[in-house]
Amino acid sequence: MVSPPAKTKGFMMAFVFNFPDVGEGIHEGRVVEWLVAEGDTVVEDQALVKVETDKAVVELPSPHSGTVLRLHAAADADILVGDPLVTIGEAGEKVPEDFAPVAEAAPAPALQPAEIEAPGPAVGSRRPLATPRTRSLARKLGVDLKSVQGSGSGGRITDEDVERAAEGGSPAAPTPPVGTVAATADGEVERVPITHLRKIIAGAMRTAKHTAAHVTHVDEADVTDLVAHYRRAKPVIEERTGVRFTLLPLFIKALVATLQKHPIFNASVDEERGEILYKKYYNIGVAVDTPEGLIVPVIRDADRKDMVELAAEVADKAERARNRQLGLDELKGGSCTITNIGPLGGVFATPIINVPELAIVGLHAIKERPAVVDGEIVIRKMMYLSVSFDHRYIDGAEGARFMSDMVRLVSEPMLLIARL
Repeated sequence: MVSPPAKTKGFMMAFVFNFPDVGEGIHEGRVVEWLVAEGDTVVEDQALVKVETDKAVVELPSPHSGTVLRLHAAADADILVGDPLVTIGEAGEKVPEDFAPVAEAAPAPALQPAEIEAPGPAVGSRRPLATPRTRSLARKLGVDLKSVQGSGSGGRITDEDVERAAEGGSPAAPTPPVGTVAATADGEVERVPITHLRKIIAGAMRTAKHTAAHVTHVDEADVTDLVAHYRRAKPVIEERTGVRFTLLPLFIKALVATLQKHPIFNASVDEERGEILYKKYYNIGVAVDTPEGLIVPVIRDADRKDMVELAAEVADKAERARNRQLGLDELKGGSCTITNIGPLGGVFATPIINVPELAIVGLHAIKERPAVVDGEIVIRKMMYLSVSFDHRYIDGAEGARFMSDMVRLVSEPMLLIARL
């Protein structure tokens, strides 16, 4: 999607870089942030712009070196594959008349819902989020970006954050989602634009509900022994590995073992060819609640990873999901999804299938409740587990058997440990 450059009298003719087809069925995006300005000199492969797609926020590199002559899309603008993004050529060169300047969007930093505060990267854990220009400013002022809290979108560090840090000031609070106040017959309302990610989530949920025949089966598990094993293992694992260890890897392992026994729950359907695709891999999607909406990074080959590896990868991808730093390859290829709703409270829920998958497992709150054990009423740690599945291809009885097997694994941890 690049108009190839040509040379005339020793000069490179201007060319237009269009929004490329980045694959995965992506047809549109939103300009999050320009990393260059008109008049800047860029080199090949230098990041030009951040674009939000339905999968992730990606940086698009320049295909050629030259001078930025014109930016064809304003920040926060919606773009389609093939739309012009930037014209690059020789300094002072005339911009092709085929592309009229795109009108600047009205200044509205307070109207951008993407400015919701999101946790920044842990100090010393990975490269801070900042543009090349901001990094250059930090080097000039002698500011360590790892010590700066970003106030921009997704925790991005701005020039102002660096300048405040150089002066010894405290970071500015991230801009909250603010809209325009309007009067209606019933009273005042505040109109806040729907974010691009929220529009994509809404479309995916609508497609899932209109496509799959959703059924949810709920069962109850006594996880008293599982929690006891976990509490004994947690301090030892964390001391030896430095990895924060949670219960989720245990449930991922229980899910994988159950999927191996019930492969239809690890399948998808090719409706055009009339075939069921039984997947021989176990790529588990983990639903992550972020300030901007639900994102599902994928833990590949979960059956081949031990508990510590799973814990480290889940923590890493969850943090980067909240900061919108995941790559497209980390958000695709799932075979079944698990969502941990328990920490948010409630009794149980009915999660929506992450199509084209056929099932999603929900983990719910662990609570102390009275239970009957050997004819006596005792207090046990109990939890509900749910599985939502596509009833077009999975019968209710199979859903009951699937959940019964998973409940048995988490209720009797020695059975689970024997499968690790």
